[in-house]
Amino acid sequence: MGIFDFLSGEFIDVIHWTDNTRDTMVWRFEREGHEIKYGAKLTVREGQAAVFVHEGQLADVFSPGLYMLETNNMPIMTTLQHWDHGFRSPFKSEIYFVNTTRFNDLKWGTKNPIICRDPEFGPVRIRAFGTYAIKVADPAKFLVEIVGTDGEFTMNEISYQIRNIIVQEFSRTIARAGIPVMDMAANTRELSKLVGNEISAQIAEYGLSMPELYIENISLPPAVEAVMDKRSSMGVIGDLNHYIQFQTAEGLGRDGAGAAAIQAGVGAGLGMQIGQAVTQSGPWGARDVTPKTFAPPPPPVEHVWHIADAGQTKGPFSKASMGRMASDGALTRESLVWTPGQDGWMRAEDVAELAQLFTVLPPPPPPAPGG
Repeated sequence: MGIFDFLSGEFIDVIHWTDNTRDTMVWRFEREGHEIKYGAKLTVREGQAAVFVHEGQLADVFSPGLYMLETNNMPIMTTLQHWDHGFRSPFKSEIYFVNTTRFNDLKWGTKNPIICRDPEFGPVRIRAFGTYAIKVADPAKFLVEIVGTDGEFTMNEISYQIRNIIVQEFSRTIARAGIPVMDMAANTRELSKLVGNEISAQIAEYGLSMPELYIENISLPPAVEAVMDKRSSMGVIGDLNHYIQFQTAEGLGRDGAGAAAIQAGVGAGLGMQIGQAVTQSGPWGARDVTPKTFAPPPPPVEHVWHIADAGQTKGPFSKASMGRMASDGALTRESLVWTPGQDGWMRAEDVAELAQLFTVLPPPPPPAPGG
């Protein structure tokens, strides 16, 4: 080995890392045989941390700055072997650079619908998706719990696990919140904070934090959304009969008087049938616009009557019985009568239903001749 080769091998190491991949979280500084010279310069830039591993054990974590790997200015390293041997025995160690900046615009979404109980619609299935940001908060813990000895660890290697945690906590939060589906869009900010707080507590065990979580959309199955669109359309239309009349009037202007007249006649008949069907069908969700045959209304309830006579109450009597008593003279126009629902006692002639009993009676007979 020539003198040039000897000197080039003994030059002071410069250890640093620059990254333009935008998805690398951890990168291991590669040195042949993992031999790092005594007095090597370590440069840690803003948005980075350097984790020093010596003989398989995590020794130290370096924040942004310039460091000389010497025992004189690194008291924590004095326990490491061979630091004072210099060029005679380079120490075998590894340095992992950890990206501590935010990884933004990461996507998450529910793979399968989430079933929850809505106070208005009952059990419903919903889907949701959004974005989140992740950051390494504890480089040492992240290296021990997640990375291990991986020489280049990217965000893709952990994003699937993070998405599973988000979906799990989103499902639990939605189930506990009890927010109606129709109001979820107005509460996405609060839901995002609730879900983000729950997730941060879990991923802190991996040395990670979640600065941001956004819920961009919460949707229902297509069939349910189609029904809701129809319901909204009916709300915009308003009165169905007026809408049909408007459509008919437009037809008169487009198709001529003869065709429009036919259309108006058909539309009017159809409008009456639809209007009756809508009235009888109840809530919007159970409309049936097919023509129906309606039963006649129930017969009116027949009143029964009580009669006040000499401080006593007699009855109850049906209207037929009252008619016979009127014929016999037991019931007169001045008789006081009462029926349930009537406000107090009234004279029989003042009650419309009984007054007719006296009008059908024959007039009093004429006086006898010579009487």
